[in-house]
Amino acid sequence: MARLLSVNVGLPREIAWHGQNVHTSIWKAPVDGRRMVRRLDVDGDRQGDLAGHGGEQRAVLVYQIASYRHWEAKLGRSGFTFRQFGENFTVEGLPDDEVCIGDQYRIGGALFEVTQPRVTCYRVGIRMNEPRMAALLVSHGRPGFYLRVREEGEVGAGGEIVRVAEGPEHMTVAQVNALLYLPGHARADLERALRIPALSPGWRGSFQAMLDQEGCSDTLAGNPGLAPDSGPPPAWPGFRPLRIARIARESRSVVSFELEPADGLPLAVALPGQFVVLRLRPDRAAPPVLRSYSLSGAPSATG
Repeated sequence: MARLLSVNVGLPREIAWHGQNVHTSIWKAPVDGRRMVRRLDVDGDRQGDLAGHGGEQRAVLVYQIASYRHWEAKLGRSGFTFRQFGENFTVEGLPDDEVCIGDQYRIGGALFEVTQPRVTCYRVGIRMNEPRMAALLVSHGRPGFYLRVREEGEVGAGGEIVRVAEGPEHMTVAQVNALLYLPGHARADLERALRIPALSPGWRGSFQAMLDQEGCSDTLAGNPGLAPDSGPPPAWPGFRPLRIARIARESRSVVSFELEPADGLPLAVALPGQFVVLRLRPDRAAPPVLRSYSLSGAPSATG
């Protein structure tokens, strides 16, 4: 039986990191009693970076206590507390390799639907004081996942979590996460993921772009991101060539690359909910590698 261990909320704040301020709400606190969950968030909670988090498809972030124990052993640390990974719901059960995209769960008075894995973000590395954390969440298959609120209602710690419907393709959170972030994806798996109605628009657009690439087409079908369905159209059709303008070593294990347009023309202004798909060619003799990223940071016309 799955159980809700803690409901966690937090408001955005400015965190000093490597000489700059980062706007984030990954620092959260458990709440006492029951709390209302609405279409876009839990009462008392708000996302700091709406380009990479939040919206109807990512209203509630879930993380499992079993993953806490995994990371305590892996990192050689102890004393983790509920909300350590920035999640709204800390749960017992619901592992990423069993929960499927499209599964529906009744928790208290609310009904939820699984829409996508957690988008790995450098902010979780700041919260954990571990720069590798975003990459580790992917490589270890423990990202956590987001829920859409199908029916608003109150929830509280200690409540039972009941699955009331199964995702139509039975693709787990871990499988879908690996499909986007790890190499070796199969066309049949991409097509299978796209048949899941609950899959969020951002991930759907990324998988469609990967399918287009597999079909030797440079046309990007567009990625409406994770904003509502009425969100903006793609910033431009197809792929644009970019070059590395600057390389900065943020720490011993994290390197930042600043890109600029190779054609010298300005970039479109970034909007909340947009993603970019990068097509890289580390080996000219091998097929290109595609990676999808949410936009964050201050946009400009040059990089």
